[in-house]
Amino acid sequence: MTKIKGFTPDWYEGETPIGTYRSLFKWHDLNAFKHPNRGFYNLLRDTFQLSDQDFKEPKLCLQQLDENIPPQIDRKHINAIEAIVGKQNIATDLYTRVRTSYGSGMVDAIRLRNHIIENINDCTAAPRNTKEIEQIVKYCDNNRIPITIFGGGSTVTRGMESTKGGVCLDMSIHMKKILSFNEENQTITVQPGIYGPELEDFLNNATEKFGAKDRYTCGHFPQSFEHSSVGGWVVTRGAGQNSTYYGKIEDLVVSQEYITPKGTFRTLDHPRAATGPDFDQIMIGSEGCFGVLTEVTLRVFKYQPENTRRFSYLFKSWEEAISAYREIMQGEFGYPSVFRLSDPEETDAAMRIYQIHDSLADSALQALGYQPMQRCLLLGSADGDRAFTRLIQHKIRRICRKHNAFNLSPFQVTRRWEYTRFTDAYMREDLLDYDIVIDTLECAVTWDQLHNVHTQVRQFIKKRPNTICMTHISHAYPQGGNLYFIFVIRYKDINDYLCLQYGILDVIQLSGAAMSHHHGIGKQTAPWLGAQIGDEWTQLMAALKKHFDPHNIMNPGGTLGLDMTEEQKNKRWGFVK
Repeated sequence: MTKIKGFTPDWYEGETPIGTYRSLFKWHDLNAFKHPNRGFYNLLRDTFQLSDQDFKEPKLCLQQLDENIPPQIDRKHINAIEAIVGKQNIATDLYTRVRTSYGSGMVDAIRLRNHIIENINDCTAAPRNTKEIEQIVKYCDNNRIPITIFGGGSTVTRGMESTKGGVCLDMSIHMKKILSFNEENQTITVQPGIYGPELEDFLNNATEKFGAKDRYTCGHFPQSFEHSSVGGWVVTRGAGQNSTYYGKIEDLVVSQEYITPKGTFRTLDHPRAATGPDFDQIMIGSEGCFGVLTEVTLRVFKYQPENTRRFSYLFKSWEEAISAYREIMQGEFGYPSVFRLSDPEETDAAMRIYQIHDSLADSALQALGYQPMQRCLLLGSADGDRAFTRLIQHKIRRICRKHNAFNLSPFQVTRRWEYTRFTDAYMREDLLDYDIVIDTLECAVTWDQLHNVHTQVRQFIKKRPNTICMTHISHAYPQGGNLYFIFVIRYKDINDYLCLQYGILDVIQLSGAAMSHHHGIGKQTAPWLGAQIGDEWTQLMAALKKHFDPHNIMNPGGTLGLDMTEEQKNKRWGFVK
């Protein structure tokens, strides 16, 4: 239990009972928790003008899910699916259907806290092999039954919601095998339901498990790494926290196989080819709208953790920090792996969280010119060959010094961040227990857009009194990067929250940024997609949808902006009246 200056907030600990609303909106591991430390707690209390007394009566939502919402499709269809996968691999109970329809976004958690059950599938089936998936897709296409797909359930864009009911395919039960490993080509072929840790374990221990000469890594580590599936990474165009060096998932995919209502589509294993449009890129990011991903071949890399070199620096201003950050990415000496730059407000929050705020060290930094709400924290690491990582570390040190940065590397800031990078999401339950929302939206920008987008989004969020808005860049390229906004608010109800979310999406679009860098589109961001990509590309995507899925059974209901209702197009999608 985290002690906070003699007062202990009544944070919830221990195993979350299965079958409860809390177990449905909890961040995955029912036994895990992470409480705000003293520094973050004090920031929340000061920002929202709360007292310790306000943290004594949490809203835990430990009621059992007891609504009666029977499947809407005819029982004969459920029986037909059961005949394909076996009785033990199909579920019609409400808890399973909600679990495989709701994701891990804030709107999911808020709805469940308010006992709002909507847009769920009629049954969840766990196919055991590709043949069963072919049979289910054929049956559903013949009978016009919608299909959605569940991998790890970590989507934050309402990507799995079944607005028209139907069958959900749970790929996490059986479709999680490693199919082959090719050390000569440095590739691994897996089924889509395999989770990140299991994939990494096989690769890191390839010498024992495969008889390989070397150990390997996929290099893909999203914050949801422990609970997300490879299939989810691929169909949403995801990115990992080390993607500046290893690449986003579209850089890692070599080939794929999809089962669609039109048939089975496979791409070839060639690393590059000049044989017309790249069909891998057409299918990556399709979010289940074209077909079911059944296997994928990924590039892998030598696993050399002994060569990892970590660094961290503090800049006097956002402008100097961005200049150094861009210079590093355009230096043509190679890229770091983790490369994360926090803006002034996020840096100040980090100072509180790491309990540097108001310390002797903080006073010394201020005396040197590193002032609160101006200074910016850069942290990261370099992976690869020993000589390469030494070069990256040397070049970054020289550029940061040129831009008047203070070298924090000896203080192990990056290691402290690494220690918690996969567990920070567990704090959102603690905060929501007291009506505090912590959520994120992200976008992609060019360098010449970055300052304007950062300013416009922050100004909009800050119009709301007593609001925290932290921003960082965590994925970078010579031409630009992403902006990742973390906002913390006290909220009244779901409409209050959604008004803010929709307003932020409006500002991101008006500023010219891409609507998503790596979270995907889903049904959440779909109303903004058409204006982003234009009519011609929207029509092309609709034509592809018509080709692969002529009867619109694959993840229908607005995902990727396809078949949206007028209400969704008017950006009212999701409001609860």
